[in-house]
Amino acid sequence: MRVAAIDQGTTSTRVLVLEGGDCRVVSTKTHGQFWPRMSWVEQDAEEILANIRWCLEAAGPVDAIAIANQGESCLAWDAVTGEPLSRVISWQDSRTAGWIQQLKNAGGEDTTLSRAGLPLDAYFAASKLAWLLKNNDAVQTAMKKGRLRLGTTDAFFLDRLTGRFSTDVTTASRTSLMNLATCEWDPELCALFDIPIDLLPKIQPTASNFGEINGVPVLTSIVDQQASLYGHGCRDPGDMKITFGTGAFALALTGTAPIDTKGSGALSTVAWQTPAGAMYAIDGGVYDAGAAVDWLRRISLFDSVDDVCSFPNATAIERDLVFVPALSGRGSPHWDRSGAALWLGMTSATTRSDLCQAALEGIALRTVELTNAIDSLMSVRAHISVDGGLSQNAYFVQFLADASGREVWTYDMPELTGFGAAAMALDALTGNVTPPLAPSRKWRPQRDGRSWLSRFANAVARAKGWRGTMG
Repeated sequence: MRVAAIDQGTTSTRVLVLEGGDCRVVSTKTHGQFWPRMSWVEQDAEEILANIRWCLEAAGPVDAIAIANQGESCLAWDAVTGEPLSRVISWQDSRTAGWIQQLKNAGGEDTTLSRAGLPLDAYFAASKLAWLLKNNDAVQTAMKKGRLRLGTTDAFFLDRLTGRFSTDVTTASRTSLMNLATCEWDPELCALFDIPIDLLPKIQPTASNFGEINGVPVLTSIVDQQASLYGHGCRDPGDMKITFGTGAFALALTGTAPIDTKGSGALSTVAWQTPAGAMYAIDGGVYDAGAAVDWLRRISLFDSVDDVCSFPNATAIERDLVFVPALSGRGSPHWDRSGAALWLGMTSATTRSDLCQAALEGIALRTVELTNAIDSLMSVRAHISVDGGLSQNAYFVQFLADASGREVWTYDMPELTGFGAAAMALDALTGNVTPPLAPSRKWRPQRDGRSWLSRFANAVARAKGWRGTMG
């Protein structure tokens, strides 16, 4: 059987084909991003949809299709014509942070934590959808005419490609509108954000029939991070993975029921739902991982990837040079959009290479904050399975192993998001279980770097409120 998986990410769309145990990326198309105002991040829905179609055509004949999506990114569109009524508001966008703070002050976070398992944060889709209802004239007109649809990007793609106005349970769990226990839209949550339930898509199991594209069934629709969790072969409670893409996202399986994460800064979420039932996970995210590295290149701190794969000096943090990667604020476990990126400890001897070294270490240490938060809630296995661009950087992976005190597994084929989505669709198609990929290397800690986190924590505390201070 031949399965195509569309990995629709923050900056690009790629198609991966799984056939007879062979797994490879067939094609990739990048798309634009727009920053119309400070803290606003948008994308063109039609451009992304065209890229999906292009990638599917590049895949050739297949027996099934899977689609992995960005998660919290969302938009509004016309129910009759399918025309987008807004740009996609990216998960990185924080335009609603002020309103979110008002909801927090009014006690709204107790509602979202108890029912959705999520804190109040501009990261999630609900406040973005509410913003469209309040501020977009085309959206308001469509609602008056009874032609409005609201949803995450997967619902838009499925509506346009298959004619099904649907989303899956993992994506719905990232909106702050779904009840984590029932896996249905929650009236109390929708009322909190002033979003009519009838404007939202139907919630389906992750592995189910989402319709057909040119006669080929779409058998899986899933959030990219949950797809990666499946692709890493995580099946038992305590299995953990981290994906280093635009951000860094850690997930660990907890079992067949959600667990209480209150006070940890980590979140309870749905891992996936198949005919065998629902599996739950704990997750957390660093907003800026690959995005921080891209920024370093844009401001000319390095020229090629080889420049940041090794460094001549001892670790930057042992030389008291620290970088906090909070370009979009501090994500889990802090949930602070007022935080800003900063370097501490620079001297007249600090070089471009030193700054890059500190930046990689800062991303790794923010990630260790996540794994420690998750580990405080459950027993996580002694190794961490990682994928994504930074998983191919030897300095970064070894530093992560040292700082976490855990063995880190990496893979020759780092596109485990696409592999996970394809494997789930193939499992649904055949009724068999696709074996996970074997790690290409297991990085063991070479030194005890766990004390580095306390030094780093002081720098993270300094970053709090800095963005607000600067206006």
